[in-house]
This record gives sequence, C-alpha cells and structure tokens, in this order.
Amino acid sequence: MDASLIATYALLAIAAFCAGAMNSVAGGGTFLSFPALLAAGVPPVMANASNSVALWPGSLAAAWAFRTELLRFRTALPLLTLVAFLGGIAGGLLLLATSNAAFANLIPWLLLVATVLFAFSSQFSALVAGLRKPARAADDSPANSRQVGVGGFLFQLVVSIYGGFFGAGMGILMLAALAIQGFDDVHEINALKNWLSAVIYSVAVVTFVVADAVSWPHTIVMLVTGTLGGYAGGRVARRIPALWLRRFIVALGSLLTLAYFYKSGVN
Repeated sequence: MDASLIATYALLAIAAFCAGAMNSVAGGGTFLSFPALLAAGVPPVMANASNSVALWPGSLAAAWAFRTELLRFRTALPLLTLVAFLGGIAGGLLLLATSNAAFANLIPWLLLVATVLFAFSSQFSALVAGLRKPARAADDSPANSRQVGVGGFLFQLVVSIYGGFFGAGMGILMLAALAIQGFDDVHEINALKNWLSAVIYSVAVVTFVVADAVSWPHTIVMLVTGTLGGYAGGRVARRIPALWLRRFIVALGSLLTLAYFYKSGVN
C-alpha cells in the first residue's frame, strides 16, 4: 500500500470520527465526511450514498450513549420512530422525483430558520409553557414534560422528510423542532435526536445498499471510525454544561448556514 493510499484512508478515518462526534452533538458531520470522500476520488452520487451508510452506526452508537435520557420519552418514542421511518421513506422518494439543484436553494434558508429557532428556544419555550399551563395544572409529574404534542409529531415528519431527501443539517432542524416543543434539557433532546436520525439513516442505508451505490472499501473504514466518533461524542456531550452545549449548537448552526449560502451562491 503506497503512501498516498494510506494518507487517503487516514483522511477518511479522521473525517468520519469527527463527523460521528459532531452528529452526536448537533449534526453537521456531513460537512466533514462527504468532502473527504470526494477528495478520495469517489464519484459524487456514490460518495453521498457511502457517507449515509458510514455515518448510520454512529447515530446508533450516540443514541446508545444517551440511552438513559432516551428512556424518558418511552411514551412518545414508538410513534416518533414510526413518523421518522415514514418521513425518511417519503424523503427518499421525493429525492428520486426532484432535482437536487431545485431543493439546494432552500437548504440555507431552512438552516437559518432552524438556527434562529434554537438560539431563541428559551423564549419560545416560555411562550409554549404559558399556553400549556391550564392543560398541565392537574398533572405536574416529571413524565408529563416528556410528552410530545401533535405539533411535535408534524414537525418531526417534516424534518424526517428533509432528512430522507438530503440529510445535512438534519440534526440542527431536529434540535430546533424539539426545543420549540418546550424541552429545555439539551441532553434529553440530543438523545431523541440521535435515535430518530438513526431511524432516518436506516431507510437511506437499505435503499443505497440494494441499489449497489456504495463504495465499500472507503465505507468500511468510515463505518468503524464514525461509530467510535458517535459514541465518543455522545459520552463527551453529557459532560458539557448545557449552556456551553447550546452555544456550540448555535455556533455550528450559524457556520452551517453560512457554508450553504456560500455553496449556493447566495450573497
């Protein structure tokens, strides 16, 4: 194995590890892993498919790292999982019927809205809590705060369709969707985000594997390091103060927004 090939696989391994860690915290890992695949000479379509397959176990590993927090959503989790699964399928079918160029122009705007929603989620959450007080007065049990309303399921369906269609920045949108529902524990919504992301990735993985659209030599390397990164990111995120984590997520969302505006040529 020559030096250039070793360097290529080392680049993929490092990029996948960092991408898995980023996805476990707030999403955006695709900005590291997808360009790395392109730099390795993988064709764009195959790179996109391989990237989805490589990062899928990372979401599962991150969800496992947050398994304690995830159990607090046990009542809403089955329906949320079904919504994510169906939305992922719908997004994949939409991708087959729509050009990427047409949807790409919407991506920076979607990320901008999601980042603003998350940045001001405390204010929105206070408003939502005020509206919910009459309905929750009879039951102030902690489990009640982990319930998801109809709006939350609809928002998750939209995010899942987006994730099945494109995926990049899906974590930011999902965090915003959960925060706007009134959940103020960043670690809890990270746990739910990681699990639902894994469900959506699963739909894409099956589609790409069946279509034989995966570059397996590159993907296997990224599968291993991406999974390790996802678990490591999940473990580290639990030790980060919530305020710092929120600031990181808002900063990452801002960077993702700027990157997509630059990529789409919007000034």
